[in-house]
Amino acid sequence: MEPVQDIERVALLREPVRRRLYFAVRGSRTPVSREEAAVAAGVSRSLAAFHLDRLADAGLLDVEYRRLSGRRGRGAGRPAKLYRAGRDRLEVSLPPTRYQLAGELMIRALREAGPSRSPVGSVRQSSEAYGRETAEELGRGIRRRAPLSRMGEALERLGFEPEDDGERVLLRNCPFHELVQRDRQLVCGMNGAFLRGLADGLTAGRATVHPCAEEGFCCAVIKKAP
Repeated sequence: MEPVQDIERVALLREPVRRRLYFAVRGSRTPVSREEAAVAAGVSRSLAAFHLDRLADAGLLDVEYRRLSGRRGRGAGRPAKLYRAGRDRLEVSLPPTRYQLAGELMIRALREAGPSRSPVGSVRQSSEAYGRETAEELGRGIRRRAPLSRMGEALERLGFEPEDDGERVLLRNCPFHELVQRDRQLVCGMNGAFLRGLADGLTAGRATVHPCAEEGFCCAVIKKAP
């Protein structure tokens, strides 16, 4: 999901009744009927149904249908609509962070690292390859745009907040900011390698990634080829 969509989904829980219903469903080990949710939240069944469906439409709850009596066939009645906690995890951060992406990169590097390879070298090599794969995945959704426009859109989606001055693209946000404070060499190396792979995959050499020492920007800058 895009960051704006995540914010809108989380904002649904601002309504007190809806929030009570959400945590009533989330706190249950088994799927919850409208009647059960209404009792837990202290509201009418019709009001509970309205809010539960809003939460389900947003992906915060999942829905299933089942006959609670256990009977089958004619005369068994209609299946009940049941709700359970949604599988999606939401994380809203302003400016955007991408710690899940960092985790994916590092797990992949550890899996592929041999006994003779250093952890830092393995992270960078795996990150660059993962960047190319990510470029292919993102590129499928934005193929009609020119390569450099696609790069800018991909950076925006990933939370880098790109700033294009005509010759280069500065990155106003580091999605791995808190990790950088713990190990700048490792995380900035991983970030640069990922961006190189992304640039290779989306621009075919029309943009290159270089270190950036400018205050207030990410550790990497994308320079456009002449």
